Formats: sequence, structure tokens, C-alpha cells
Amino acid sequence: MEISDTGPFYHGTRVGLLKGDLLSAGFRSNYQADVIMNHIYFTALLKIAGGAAEMANGTGEPRVYIVEPTGGFENDPNVTDKKFPGNPTRSYRSRFPLKIIGEITNWERRTEGEILARRAQLAKISKNEIIN
Repeated sequence: MEISDTGPFYHGTRVGLLKGDLLSAGFRSNYQADVIMNHIYFTALLKIAGGAAEMANGTGEPRVYIVEPTGGFENDPNVTDKKFPGNPTRSYRSRFPLKIIGEITNWERRTEGEILARRAQLAKISKNEIIN
């Protein structure tokens, strides 16, 4: 299925990156250190990327990058239709790298209580379930 979403696209993480850097699959998950990711995940919704950055493992500051896919991508099957009908989160994945083209610094942050509640939800998820 061809995706008609043209972005802009975002990726949330705690890793400090520079304009022009590439994000690639094949590295540890932002959420489960023992999982190596086969895809790189991104969204067209700033709030979703911000939440992903806040939930990511690591000690760095949460960061949201503007990214550009370098190849084909598909709806993220972990949320599309599996958790939500259609793709309301505008979440995607790709086996191709994402190029960093900028950083958003003024995104809406979750409260500490919201972050703690989400972490508690994530702790209950099976190790076999993909979290992106």
C-alpha cells in the first residue's frame, strides 16, 4: 500500500544528533535494551514524537528531530489497525535510514505524572511485543 502522507516527519529519542546524520535500523530499541530493531520508526505528529522522546531509555535530554525518509516506508503495524483503526497516530516504519534535517525544541512536554503512568504501562508489556 502506498503512503500518501508527505509529513513533515518526526523522530523522538534521547540521543544527540546533528543535521545530516542518519538514523538507521539495526540498533537497540529506545524502550527495550535487549531488542534490536529491524525498522526505524517515525511519525507525522509532533506530540507523538515528543512522547516517544520522553519515554526513550537513556540519560540524555528528550529530543525531537525533523526527519526525511531516504527510502520507502509503511504504516507502523504495531499501532495501525492493531491498536487503533486506520493510522490516527500517523506512525510509520522503514528499513531505510531517516536523515536528520532539523530539531524541534518547543514541543509540548508531558507532566512527570503522565510520564510515570506511561512507564508503568510499558513495564507490563510482554518482552515479545514490539514497542516503538
